[in-house]
Amino acid sequence: MADHASGNMNIAAQQHTFASFVTFVKRASVAIAVILVFLAIVNG
Repeated sequence: MADHASGNMNIAAQQHTFASFVTFVKRASVAIAVILVFLAIVNG
């Protein structure tokens, strides 16, 4: 069995995926907020 060495894993792909996910969540949150404001103005 291979010895476990903490901190030796290449996590570049995971970092890129997480950064993309955070960007997506930010944009989706802004889009939802804009839609809600639009609906409030139209139905107000």
